[in-house]
Amino acid sequence: MKAGGKRLWGWMSFDWANQPFHTVITTFVFGPYFASRVAENVVVGQEIWGYAIAAGSVLMALSAPVLGSVADAQGPRKPWILAFSLIYLVGVTGLWLATPGMDDPLAVLVLLAVALIGAEIATVFVNSLLPEVGPHEELGRISGSGWAFGYWGGLVALVIVLGLMTPAPGSDRTMLGITPVFGLDAAQGEGARATGPFSALWYVVFMVPFFLWSPDVKRRAGATADAVREGLQNLKQTLAGLPSRPSLLAYLLASMFYRDAILGIGTFGGIYASGVLGWGLFEIGVFGLVILVFGAFGAWAGGLQDVRRGPKPVILFNIVALTVATAAIMTIAPHEVLFIAVGTAEAPSSLPMIAFYVCGAVIGATAGSLQAASRTMLVHQADRERMAEAFGLYALTGKATSFIAPFLVALATGLSGSQRVGVVPILALLAVGLVLMAWVRPEGDRREA
Repeated sequence: MKAGGKRLWGWMSFDWANQPFHTVITTFVFGPYFASRVAENVVVGQEIWGYAIAAGSVLMALSAPVLGSVADAQGPRKPWILAFSLIYLVGVTGLWLATPGMDDPLAVLVLLAVALIGAEIATVFVNSLLPEVGPHEELGRISGSGWAFGYWGGLVALVIVLGLMTPAPGSDRTMLGITPVFGLDAAQGEGARATGPFSALWYVVFMVPFFLWSPDVKRRAGATADAVREGLQNLKQTLAGLPSRPSLLAYLLASMFYRDAILGIGTFGGIYASGVLGWGLFEIGVFGLVILVFGAFGAWAGGLQDVRRGPKPVILFNIVALTVATAAIMTIAPHEVLFIAVGTAEAPSSLPMIAFYVCGAVIGATAGSLQAASRTMLVHQADRERMAEAFGLYALTGKATSFIAPFLVALATGLSGSQRVGVVPILALLAVGLVLMAWVRPEGDRREA
């Protein structure tokens, strides 16, 4: 089976369609808008945003492995992807309701959690189709290319938002020098609020190639009730057998920690820049462009190294680089770099801004490469006939347990009253993930058998 043609482009189109949720909603536009203009203040906003992400992730954690195991017993993944796509569309469209200074933002936070559940469980089933797209030896390149394609999609979506919808700070015009389209009112936050319906429309349009061209697994014989029963039995057996598969177990745990850290960086990066550096949506959007451009190249280059060296060396290198860049960001403030004073309020220095952008470029490149290599590593560890179940467990111990990073960041922020201190748990999560990778074998437990 050769990797290429419509089946490859169809599968990669999901990354393109889904990326604006992570880029425009949770990271660079809607998240900072919510924290700075919807919530009581930016510290409270970071805290309750983290709890909402955590709540959605817990619900996902309880369902992803079960649904994946049932899907393995049935066969086809696309009906599941369609169902959770509809859930995502309901949640993300409803974010339009987030008006500035609203009395009770609970409804918006619930819709955010709903959108997260739909987007991430759909991702579980899409990732489980990776072995169907091309030969085993090419999966690293395929995964890296798909992740890079997703970053380019996020980049295009962010440029559209900044160029057409969101005005630059202190101006009534966008990055392209025009007034926001469709009469969007900046005073009512309509540019940021419209990113919800915009992301929904984007998803609908670009999921068409996925459903038309991407491969799927053939339906297995048996009624749905039998498939549910079989899936639950298989999941029980898999969980009971994890201690006898030390490489798979170590990888699931390692990826849980370092991918939670990546999600924490993505979730709070824009909010951090808004609160600590005082950046507006425009500056944060430009920061997002830097991350996305370098993320695309990082994912692509990481995919090439994955094919040559395997996913484990790629993962180890990028965890270390990501840790260094994240730690460096903590040392940056409006008049500080590496905790050293630079400039003054009367004569500000551009060095903190430059340093923040450089760290963002490193974070983008390493996170993109790390995420792409991580899903190919799971393919190396898991059984092909139980791939949806494996990616369900991967979601459970990674994005589905992503309540860990948001919860710890929210807790540290709330207890310390400092956004900078709130980032410390992310460094701890990366360190634990790096240590646990020592027990992961490049080709999993099958090679030992």
